[in-house]
Amino acid sequence: MTYDQNAALASAPFPLRGEDPGSDKMSYRAFWSRYLSAHADPRTRALHYLGTLLAMAFLAAGALFDWRLFLLAPLCGYSFAWFGHFVIERNRPQSFGHPLWSLFSDFRMLALFLSFRLGKELRRQDIGEER
Repeated sequence: MTYDQNAALASAPFPLRGEDPGSDKMSYRAFWSRYLSAHADPRTRALHYLGTLLAMAFLAAGALFDWRLFLLAPLCGYSFAWFGHFVIERNRPQSFGHPLWSLFSDFRMLALFLSFRLGKELRRQDIGEER
């Protein structure tokens, strides 16, 4: 699937289910490709990294200091990510269709970025270079 096709699917106004219009199931492999396409702009990815790292920090702070800090973790994580989707990418967050896969993919994308392997994955998915 090309970048243009993935970008069109990522910004589609209909529910993000199925690899074709008649399917009600999607493999994680197909989701991952769609997920990366929805994060094609490096600024969106940077906002995801920031939100994910801050959410993890609030989870740790909640465990160590005050349980109420747990409440800030999802707020912080989603705020940064959704800003990137709505303002920069102008597409729909993948968490709306597949929340658990999306959460897992946030961590996967961050791990690939931190290990300097995200550029290779983006090229493999025909999404382009990491900038």
